[in-house]
Amino acid sequence: MSAVKKSNVKKEDEEKIVKVDLLDVLLDENNTAPIYMHDENGKQLKFEQVAVIPYGEEDLYCILKPVTKLPGIADDEAIVFKVEEDEKGEAILRVEDKEEVAIAVFDQYYDLIEEAEKEKASNKKDKKDKK
Repeated sequence: MSAVKKSNVKKEDEEKIVKVDLLDVLLDENNTAPIYMHDENGKQLKFEQVAVIPYGEEDLYCILKPVTKLPGIADDEAIVFKVEEDEKGEAILRVEDKEEVAIAVFDQYYDLIEEAEKEKASNKKDKKDKK
């Protein structure tokens, strides 16, 4: 799947599709724009980025939630993609088809969420204690 992002163009409120470096989009903490990809039939699919998760020694995965309705995917489900390189050396996404790897990536994501919540609670407690 190839990734593009849409940017707002004021001219007649049209959206313009701009090809971007996938890693730049995925690793940009401030990016809230949807990610657009094309399936094997050329159909454009829209995704919301949930997380980027390093897993294993050198592998990078991303969790994307489909905005476009996909068969077999519930509205509250997300998909794990592995970030790979194509023959030109450009980053591409491949759906992770090994269930045990996808589950491990989701587990790592949940661990990160839990850790962030604990840190947030600890910071709130520290602020109260200082008052």
